[in-house]
Amino acid sequence: MIHRREFYDKRAQCRLRESKRGYHQLLQRYFTFLIPPNARVLEIGCGIGDLLAAVKPSYGVGIDFAEGMVALARQRHPELKFHMADAMMISGEEQFDYIILSDLINDLPDVQQAFATALRHAHPNTRIVVNFFNSLWRPVLSLTEKCGLKAPTLQQNWLSMEDVKNLLHLAGWEVVKSETRILWPAKTLLLDELLNRWLAPCLKHFCLTIFIVARPRPIPDQRIEHESGKAGQVLEYSETGHRLRNRQYVDAIFKDDSLAARPKKEFRCSVVIPARNEAGNIEAAVQRTPELGLGTEIIFIEGHSKDNTWEEIQRVKAKYPHRDIKALKQTSKGKGGAVREAFACATGDLLLILDADLTMPPEELPKFYEIARSGLGDFVNGVRLVYPMENQAMQFLNMIANKLFGIAFTWLLGQPIRDTLCGTKVLFRRDYELISKNRAYFGDFDPFGDFDLLFGAAKLNLKIIDLPIRYRARTYGSTNISRWSHGWLLLRMVLFAAKRFKFLA
Repeated sequence: MIHRREFYDKRAQCRLRESKRGYHQLLQRYFTFLIPPNARVLEIGCGIGDLLAAVKPSYGVGIDFAEGMVALARQRHPELKFHMADAMMISGEEQFDYIILSDLINDLPDVQQAFATALRHAHPNTRIVVNFFNSLWRPVLSLTEKCGLKAPTLQQNWLSMEDVKNLLHLAGWEVVKSETRILWPAKTLLLDELLNRWLAPCLKHFCLTIFIVARPRPIPDQRIEHESGKAGQVLEYSETGHRLRNRQYVDAIFKDDSLAARPKKEFRCSVVIPARNEAGNIEAAVQRTPELGLGTEIIFIEGHSKDNTWEEIQRVKAKYPHRDIKALKQTSKGKGGAVREAFACATGDLLLILDADLTMPPEELPKFYEIARSGLGDFVNGVRLVYPMENQAMQFLNMIANKLFGIAFTWLLGQPIRDTLCGTKVLFRRDYELISKNRAYFGDFDPFGDFDLLFGAAKLNLKIIDLPIRYRARTYGSTNISRWSHGWLLLRMVLFAAKRFKFLA
């Protein structure tokens, strides 16, 4: 290991020149897309600190085992903290929202141990972002290195995407999403824009760099709340090594007997029911919605109905005083606006959406609650396209369109999404508040609300879980969906999402 440290120490000054190359600027662009500003960020193998600075952390710490790199990083970015340490031997207990390992794991003698060390500095909502070279490019990289067009490296690991996913799993991480980027790493007028922005998303197997985002694997029957590090908290670093202690995560992963005495975490829930011309379903919605967790508030939001939906909500609220029912009148337009208004008034820790047509049986809400409560997913998305449906529940052309949109969104968001328009979606209020704060990135033109939530969840690297449900036929009223006009709007949103997620400027 000493010769590797000396090698990178000697190369520190060269990194100043290399940092201006197109490849490093592309990396900064993609990392700033994946990591929101003002997060607490730790970069392991930070080099001269330019990437860490680019993501604009509220609190940033970089570590590198090369003294020359650390000295330059401190000089270039005095607002950040830099320390000398080996990637596999980091001591201290401080936790971060994001942990970066960029172009590092190909160079490590023990990748699994590095991932396990990183886990020690993670809380349950931390994301680790890893990028590494696609081995298909190895001959090209060797040639460009000999020609002086690429920085020299020592002998590298052969790592496939599946290798890295497996090593993350063994170290206690769970993959959220993966994608590939960069077809042309050099600055070339017009050519780099064409290849990297427009063609790379369609030629994923040929891209140079693989990105993987993962989260700590949840502990069964427990979702641990965290408190961000306090001011004045100090990280201690060691180059001599120490016995790794991954606290509750590694203990739980490898000592299952310790779970028996751990209490389950429960949450208070808010079930939001947008209702437009649904008078015949209001009472059934209250009767059939179960009490969840620490208690359930039901929020009806009436959206400019032409029948007596509002009067029926008032009647049902008075009839069931033992249920925590709120009644709101919508001031905006569309289901998306109704959901946002209701979420703004919700008091629960967990937010659930239930369509007032009751085509998704309210009796299935405990399944959604349990997945979120257990930590198996950050965002639970209902799926209507798995189990057989009742007759007339969904027309054939609508089903085909929904399946095609599911395929498109799986590609766009980098996570399996089988059904984009199922009305039932569940997420934590703290995550929704972050989605709301970042809504400007996508704009405000989704009348359904489904895409606003799915886009926002994917942008925040939330783990999206599909949950199949049994879709029922309506028993009252008619659908508020217009097949052709809304279908055209959905297509526009797919194209818009492609520009924001895949074809990045």
